[in-house]
Amino acid sequence: MPITLEAESTLTDRYQTTVPESVRRTLKLGKRDKLHYTIRANGEVVLTRATGAEGDDPALGAFLDFLAADISRHPARLQGIDADLVARLQSLTEGVEVDLDAPLSADDE
Repeated sequence: MPITLEAESTLTDRYQTTVPESVRRTLKLGKRDKLHYTIRANGEVVLTRATGAEGDDPALGAFLDFLAADISRHPARLQGIDADLVARLQSLTEGVEVDLDAPLSADDE
């Protein structure tokens, strides 16, 4: 018989909830991941990790997974960013506003 995981969470006044840690771990969820809900006729709800969107880059996901694993295995390799580099980057991007949720224009696709 397969193991069943049960967990519960509470809705806030704004209808938000925190996904319990055991569920996040089981579904391998990370920040900004999307969830998919299947609601059956009997009221049962099945929660799954949403599959990637059509435009998602599988190479990027694999690269980010590689980075996360490497950082976990070798945390001593992490280094702080030099303050001069931070200042230089800030000067280059000063006044630039970016909406990371905005769709790309046709020229950027």
